[in-house]
Amino acid sequence: MTDGAPAGHLSEMASLVGTRRLSRRLALAVPLVLGASIAGGQEPDIKFERSCLVIVTAQRSIKFDIDMATTEAQREHGLMYRKQLGAYEGMLFDFFEEQPVTFWMKNTLIPLDMVFIAGDGTIRHVHANAVPMSTDTIPSKAAVRAVLEINGGTARLLGIKPGDKVRHEIFGSAAGRCASVSERSSYRRPRQTA
Repeated sequence: MTDGAPAGHLSEMASLVGTRRLSRRLALAVPLVLGASIAGGQEPDIKFERSCLVIVTAQRSIKFDIDMATTEAQREHGLMYRKQLGAYEGMLFDFFEEQPVTFWMKNTLIPLDMVFIAGDGTIRHVHANAVPMSTDTIPSKAAVRAVLEINGGTARLLGIKPGDKVRHEIFGSAAGRCASVSERSSYRRPRQTA
């Protein structure tokens, strides 16, 4: 006994102090575990609307099936944690007005080409083969309305370059019907390097 307190009372106090410590530890640990699960590669539940667009090059028109990133949360998440992307798939980030934008590849597992597009659908700049997981910034180099992310190496293989046009409703030009384009059969997905 200490300071005249009965033995049973000390036992209850020790139990109460132990419970409080455990509660405090759990309260601190839960956010850390949740943060670690997201940082560890578990994808948050963010939904994207599907659409399609057509890129008109000097040689042909090429259709891509795309996810639309139109909200702040969708644009922040982008293609993070995706392990693959189809040969004619991508994500279109819509900023609703022309502005300089900057991207990075943090938590992005696959190499990507970034196609920076003006408000009228003209491709302003193509950044080829952005490095997975890199935190280096990738600037638009000009004010753009949107950015299309596709598999790394695809722009070069298909001849997509600045000056080409992108047809999609956000640029005031419809992509037409979203049917297969003949070029799909002749295109092979770029090989991913380990």
